[in-house]
Amino acid sequence: MKSLKGKLTIEQLKKLVAEEAIETIVVAFTDHYGRLVGKRFDGDFFIESVDDGTHGCDYLMTTDMEMEPVAGYKFANWELGYGDFHLVPDMNSLRIADWLNKTAIVLCDLENDATHQPIHIAPRSIMQKQLDKANQLGYQCFAASELEYYLFENSYRQAHEQNFHDLKPVGWYLEDYHILQGTRTEDYNATARRHLKNSGVPVENSKGEWGLGQHELNVRYAEVMEMSDRHVIYKQCLKELADKMGISVTFMAKYHEDRAGSSCHIHMSLWKDGNNIFAGKNKIGPIEGSDIFKWFLGGWIKNAPDVMPFYAPTINAYKRYVDGSWAPTRLAWSYDNRTAGFRVVGKGSSLRIECRIPGADCNPYLAFAASLACGLDGIENKIKPPAIFEGDVYAAKSLPSIPSTLTEATDRFEKSAFAKKAFGEAVVEHYTHFYRNEQAAYDRAVTDWERKRYFERI
Repeated sequence: MKSLKGKLTIEQLKKLVAEEAIETIVVAFTDHYGRLVGKRFDGDFFIESVDDGTHGCDYLMTTDMEMEPVAGYKFANWELGYGDFHLVPDMNSLRIADWLNKTAIVLCDLENDATHQPIHIAPRSIMQKQLDKANQLGYQCFAASELEYYLFENSYRQAHEQNFHDLKPVGWYLEDYHILQGTRTEDYNATARRHLKNSGVPVENSKGEWGLGQHELNVRYAEVMEMSDRHVIYKQCLKELADKMGISVTFMAKYHEDRAGSSCHIHMSLWKDGNNIFAGKNKIGPIEGSDIFKWFLGGWIKNAPDVMPFYAPTINAYKRYVDGSWAPTRLAWSYDNRTAGFRVVGKGSSLRIECRIPGADCNPYLAFAASLACGLDGIENKIKPPAIFEGDVYAAKSLPSIPSTLTEATDRFEKSAFAKKAFGEAVVEHYTHFYRNEQAAYDRAVTDWERKRYFERI
């Protein structure tokens, strides 16, 4: 296979470091939220120490958004002293960080510092467990994530100082597919496309989206772990690029009640011996597909409510699910129908399932792991999907709804026999505690909505 522009081998990195073309290596992994955390290494020292990896404080798997240690986790706590875990660079993820000066980046797996076993609650470990299951069955999983985002003329610092009020979108009318409005943001979007391409994240296209200042930039599909890595690099690049240019970008699922939400549509298919095994001769509505396709779809739909926090991990995420908003609200599948939570597209070798439930705020390792786990369960138990739905899913009030709040989703996740079997009881317990704390932080907050509603008139 032809190597991707921007991807590096360790030998190529050694050469670039020796030539002083690369001076810094970002060594990082994602926390629960999907944020990159880690260290910056001097290039020469990284080359000398790469086989040993590095260390990080295990509290990073127990913090909240503000980086505060949170009580109640069994994995790491004050009683255990918050020790280290081992960061092991996955050299398959090594690439140039083209948007930074003389910098490369590598993503890491986390291991127990004493036993060198994977840290089971780390997002990348959770993804790897599901990928191992698929590989043991002889399957490769290919996937893509479609991320949407909003751009603002305000810098991040300005937005913070304005308490994120009265931000100025880069667009002033709905620009879905409009080339003229898109041209006005090419300084940013074209630069993002170029940097991603030069960083081993091949780009397909970008376009204006439905919201004011909303855009979508799509990268090529890949094997599911590589796609997860691409997703993480993509978000980091776009945020840091915006910061450098004095503007801001947000991947909030619903940044404003009057604007469209930002999604992370997940496309997925299974392959074996170079062939898409979703393709087949069985008639399923207007589709020709295999039993594997049918069962994978059935399992994905059936189990999706049990893994909802992996798709919608924040309070804000659930405000995206509004009828008539391009975000799904009910569990149904259709062929090429954007009102459905599950949209089947393509045919033959391009046949795939698009899940439209995840928001742009999801952690890709967790969202892809959830999707693969649901589908593999469908294959194992030969779960048939419901009948294909044709028409407006938003108007079909009899269809089952997706969970509508983080509390409801977390309750179901905590009790789910499927989630415990797929991910392990310790993982379910750990993430239940994480989502409960996210909910509790919101419940304690006094919001602008409350002040506007009650300050004078109550």
